[in-house]
Amino acid sequence: MKGWMRCRIAGLLLAGALSGCANGPALRGTGDLGVVIERATGSVQVVEHSGRTSLGAVPGLGDLSHAHVTYSRDARYAFVFGRDGGLTKVDLLTQRIVKRVIQAGNSIGGSVSQDGRLVVAQNYQPGGIKAFDAETLELVSEVPAEYALGQFSKVVGLADVPGQKFAYALFEAGEIWVTDFSDPKHPKTERFPAGKQPYDGLVTPDGRYFMAGLFGEDGIALLDLWHPEKGVRKILDGYGRGEEKLPVYKMPHLRGWAMAGGFAFLPAVGRHEVLVVDTRTWTEAARVPVKGQPVFVMARPDGRQVWVNFAFPDNGWVQVIDTPTRQVVKTLAPGKAVLHMEFTPRGDEVWVSSRDDNRVTVYDTDSFAVRQTLPATAPSGIFFSHRAGRIGF
Repeated sequence: MKGWMRCRIAGLLLAGALSGCANGPALRGTGDLGVVIERATGSVQVVEHSGRTSLGAVPGLGDLSHAHVTYSRDARYAFVFGRDGGLTKVDLLTQRIVKRVIQAGNSIGGSVSQDGRLVVAQNYQPGGIKAFDAETLELVSEVPAEYALGQFSKVVGLADVPGQKFAYALFEAGEIWVTDFSDPKHPKTERFPAGKQPYDGLVTPDGRYFMAGLFGEDGIALLDLWHPEKGVRKILDGYGRGEEKLPVYKMPHLRGWAMAGGFAFLPAVGRHEVLVVDTRTWTEAARVPVKGQPVFVMARPDGRQVWVNFAFPDNGWVQVIDTPTRQVVKTLAPGKAVLHMEFTPRGDEVWVSSRDDNRVTVYDTDSFAVRQTLPATAPSGIFFSHRAGRIGF
């Protein structure tokens, strides 16, 4: 083949490729993308944190009053779990809904399996978990939370853990279940007594420990997933109890526990304190006085700072704790009704949602300077795509 002909063919192929690109999404990576939940409108706003901009909105996601988002293995697709039982797959690049299913009557979240092939939803009604094919959202299998004959429990605190397993708590049953989806169509479940009314749960970043907070008694239920045969043990007997009982305006989210430097920083229930726990012994090491009742206690990725937001009536504030000194070093006022915070992957910035001021504020975590504000309609949760590579998210 002559040189001029090869060049012409190459040019035609290039033109065709460029034409195809023009008809599809812009060429870009997904590592700096994420979504902001706009709960009042049932929409998500697709954002990118490199330039701190909004790329577009995706409507039609139903009731997002208690929404959770997780990501596909390649971080291109967001799986949005709505309170109305809706599970929606959103393409971050095209900013469109790929598929939406109503899989339950009342749902509060879900997670993605270790290999990325399954999306698992946790449900209040009907009680139990359901596993879906991550590509098609076709139902693969389900595990009803029937803890006694004809009695079903709400499921809370679902977290993916190593070995194609999911750990979760059953509120009415007072149990922790661990379900193995190695054979996705025939899951196997182990049951562990946990205590009275576990209301939320989390897994440690290394995937070893699953913990559930107890609503019906003081303390935390702890299961060592490396040694499940030892069963659940109770730690922090004073968790939830104090000298002065305060009304609890909002139960804190355990998923917002901060793990930093061998210690866990967690919100005290009904107290204006953050508890510091030694993760080697799971005993209390200190308490940090803060402005209000903590809801989320979140560590910057390097562990040097812990950021805290609060329940009503102090939910217009955010405080920053320096982890080596365990002292509050900064108090910020991002806006009315701060509901969530999300760090960029390496922690140089944090995005903070202010529901009642209809905005998201981006802070520099070193200087605490405001880098950007973005308008959003009643924003709540902020979820960046780097969650795709983290255990328990």
